[in-house]
Amino acid sequence: MVIAIDMMGGDFAPLEAVKGVLQYHQEEKSPAELLLIGHQPAIHELLTGHKVPQDLFRIIHAEQVIGMHEHPTKALKEKQQSSIAIGFHLLASGKADAFISAGNTGAMLVGTLFSIKALEGVIRPTISTIIPKENGCTGLLLDVGLNADCKPEQLNQFAVMGSVYAQLILGIDNPKVGLINVGEEEGKGNILAQATYSLLKENTHIRFIGNIEGRDILIDKADVMVCEGFTGNILLKFAESLYEVSHRKQIKDGYFERFNFENYGGTPILGVAKPVVIGHGISKSKAFKNMILVAQKMLEKDVLGKMKEELQ
Repeated sequence: MVIAIDMMGGDFAPLEAVKGVLQYHQEEKSPAELLLIGHQPAIHELLTGHKVPQDLFRIIHAEQVIGMHEHPTKALKEKQQSSIAIGFHLLASGKADAFISAGNTGAMLVGTLFSIKALEGVIRPTISTIIPKENGCTGLLLDVGLNADCKPEQLNQFAVMGSVYAQLILGIDNPKVGLINVGEEEGKGNILAQATYSLLKENTHIRFIGNIEGRDILIDKADVMVCEGFTGNILLKFAESLYEVSHRKQIKDGYFERFNFENYGGTPILGVAKPVVIGHGISKSKAFKNMILVAQKMLEKDVLGKMKEELQ
């Protein structure tokens, strides 16, 4: 198992990426082989400073870095020696089994779609986020921004992919799937919601419980919550604000601490051939460590292979 890491992605790279890699290696009993992609002298200096044996990791030198605000397609085309471009080359050529980065999100999405393609039958890949439930359980919300406009068939596939991820990664047996809507009754909502409801109701690969409302997001009503990316991204940013507000007001509560994105690392792109995990631009060491763990667990559980089976 080989996991490639963009060491230059994110606001605190490469220091926090190096620290995250070290935490992962120290805590994981059977660590995967890690390929550290980035500016070799800087990474080597940081590893030396932390007194890490150099033979633990393989450094892949990258001359260039794609900035956080660069145009994704243009940057990938013009910066073939960037850490992100090299990471996707390693993934596409079979030299890496998974790739993670906290760098330019657009470049990661474009690189994924053009380098490793979608699983057979997948209309559009999706991204999700973890939603902490009030009772201590965990939910999954998707899509959260990759697909702002969707067709009913896409949301139907998101429900299947989300169910597989919830089972294999979150450990939820037979997850309940809910369609986010403006009311509980069948027939509620806009044209997209009404058409999607019919597809989900007939889908034998999921446990569909019907519509759920905004007030149901944080309670244990549905495990997998499906919506188009416009709504999902608004909910994601709102959830992030709960953590920020609780910290500004110095509210010490374990529930709000669960909204810290670093606890979950990053979000994988679901529906593509190999694991690609995208981290937040402000990721620090804990987030990098957890991104590696997400990629490792996806490989160990063959999550994408299972998705392919269910979708076919």
